[in-house]
Amino acid sequence: MSDNNIILRMEHISKSFGPVHALSDVSFQVRKGAVHALCGENGAGKSTLMKILSGVHTPDSGTIEIDGSPCVFDGPADAIQKGVSMLYQELELADYLTVYENVFLGSEILSNKLIHKVDTAEEIARTKKLIDQYHFRIDPTAMISSLTPGECQIVELLKALMRKVSIIVMDEPTSSLSESEAQTLFQIINELRTQGIAVIYISHRLEEVMELADDISVLRDGVVVHSAPRKDLTMDEIVRHMVGQRINDYYPARLTTPGEVRFKAENISCEAAGVSGVSFEVKRGEIVGMAGLVGAGRSETASAIFGILPKLTGRCWLDGKELTIRCPSDAIRQGIALLTEDRKRTGLCLGLPCSWNITLPNYGKIGMDKKLQLAKEHQLCSEYGNELKLKWSEPDAPANSLSGGNQQKILLARWLMANSDFLIFDEPTRGIDVGAKKEIYNLLNQLSAEGKAILVISSELPEIFGICDRILVMRRGKLAGCLNTKETTQAEVIHIAAIEQDNINS
Repeated sequence: MSDNNIILRMEHISKSFGPVHALSDVSFQVRKGAVHALCGENGAGKSTLMKILSGVHTPDSGTIEIDGSPCVFDGPADAIQKGVSMLYQELELADYLTVYENVFLGSEILSNKLIHKVDTAEEIARTKKLIDQYHFRIDPTAMISSLTPGECQIVELLKALMRKVSIIVMDEPTSSLSESEAQTLFQIINELRTQGIAVIYISHRLEEVMELADDISVLRDGVVVHSAPRKDLTMDEIVRHMVGQRINDYYPARLTTPGEVRFKAENISCEAAGVSGVSFEVKRGEIVGMAGLVGAGRSETASAIFGILPKLTGRCWLDGKELTIRCPSDAIRQGIALLTEDRKRTGLCLGLPCSWNITLPNYGKIGMDKKLQLAKEHQLCSEYGNELKLKWSEPDAPANSLSGGNQQKILLARWLMANSDFLIFDEPTRGIDVGAKKEIYNLLNQLSAEGKAILVISSELPEIFGICDRILVMRRGKLAGCLNTKETTQAEVIHIAAIEQDNINS
């Protein structure tokens, strides 16, 4: 590989946060016009390395070269100036500004600099020109709050392209996209490749990595353990490098035989969310999956059951007893848990200690509803942390100091402590690595063996088929099918979710 084909060189990068060594002597290079996938478990150092590249963190040691020129970044603005743009997993858009206002936010075109008057017409025209150049379908004057997740991803790309970047970092870009939106993104990435723009692609979805990448680097425990062209690697080899061993039996065997009905929902409707007449049952020891396209009403149904969204109609029973749920605290008190799909926005209090995030809804369960007992709280959280193999410096560490997978485990610890009888897991493995996924699958099996009733909402059909006994298929806010996992196929689920008329198969 000739030196003049290398757009990025990071040599001997090390970074520590207190006693934690996030990166140790990492060297990493990317070719012009190539898609370079960066793989690794949560906490392997991927995000830290990319935050150094994007100017968020300063390395303790090491050098960065872009197009042969040494670079030192004092902040993100310096990285942008050198042609580096990072698209974070949690999109950084202003919801109540328009597309063009977001594209030019911080670098507005002024028609009168003395009074700081923005040239709106010019900003719209330039945004539209860029939209047309890349064949996007988006209105430059649309409000961000009105856009789909896929369209928001396009706006982030427009921001990067307007800056004339040469390197774009994408961190889990498809985690909130539908299948069709993901395919559109892949087409855009291929277009960027043809224009000589390098893309560093971070994803736990190894199928995407194998489809898109030209080159792959794997990090483990802050060290690059393997780099190679994608054509020289198999998915199994990538997993082996990530976890240090092969993961056999990726989905654990289902050994539990479902018993009597534990949870029953009847005619759940939520006008505000477009959910209508959803009825289903979950048996003792059963894991039921809920599939469907983005916007089909899966999360909304869960929110209506849990008391987050107001039900227009609907009744729920647990162990034969009808429930009265007006708010989430009612649901928790009566034995229902909900792990929400967006752990950062609706799951965690990121600035608070991990221990508080675990115990907040559980004070009554652990005898601290009237008086806090910090030593007891610390001890209990440590026990749950050990059970879930949590990687934290201590239970009192802030939740935002943990990797995505460990943040998810904080939420799992919360609901383990609650000892709920009916558990709803909405996208429980979104944005976490293969090793952590298997740990969660084993935990679900353990909970079902204890007699819990479990509903898993997932956008990944292989996951639904790998861990669930039955599959509920949602379409346009209604239940369109109920299938036995062993008697159906992914093609049939997709067909019902996307094509067939609403027809409940009981």
